Amino acid sequence: MKTQYYTACSLDGFIATDDHSLEWLFPLGDINDTSYPVFIRGVGALAMGSSTYEWMLRHVVGAGAAWPYSQPAWVFSSRELPGVPSAPIHFVRGDVRPVHDAMKRAAGGKNIWLVGGGDLVGQFHDAGLLDEVIVQVGSVTLGSGRPLLPRRIVSPSLQLTAAKFVGPGFAELTYSVPSGAAPSRQPS
Repeated sequence: MKTQYYTACSLDGFIATDDHSLEWLFPLGDINDTSYPVFIRGVGALAMGSSTYEWMLRHVVGAGAAWPYSQPAWVFSSRELPGVPSAPIHFVRGDVRPVHDAMKRAAGGKNIWLVGGGDLVGQFHDAGLLDEVIVQVGSVTLGSGRPLLPRRIVSPSLQLTAAKFVGPGFAELTYSVPSGAAPSRQPS
């Protein structure tokens, strides 16, 4: 069982634009040509921040599609957010540690996916709970936006364990997070 951050980012390190748009991402390739179909089969629970959840509400559920995950999901937010009928969604706030314990129990031995955003993933890293980062780096630059992982992680550094070409639009990089890594600090 691993706690994994699986995401895509621009070549200059942003997962979304300043206004949380992902429109830059979709022209770069088909999700079915990536490792996602295999990855999601190994996921037993997932977590996301409120911006990611609200994007899902607007662009997936709001577009008439069903909630895309059968796995239980934890949404971290300091605000009240609407639920999705019959979707296994838990709204939480505060420290990621007790939530991670609940996610581990619910995952039943499968992996935990930290969907995003970067600051939430940083909180899991700071708590020593992040095991792996899988990032598909897109062949575009955004200039600014929501950073991949707004933390300074230099010692020990992440360890590159795999790199592969994913069509003309992406390179997929997999990093392990050394156990016992010292808590990082957000950039000043």
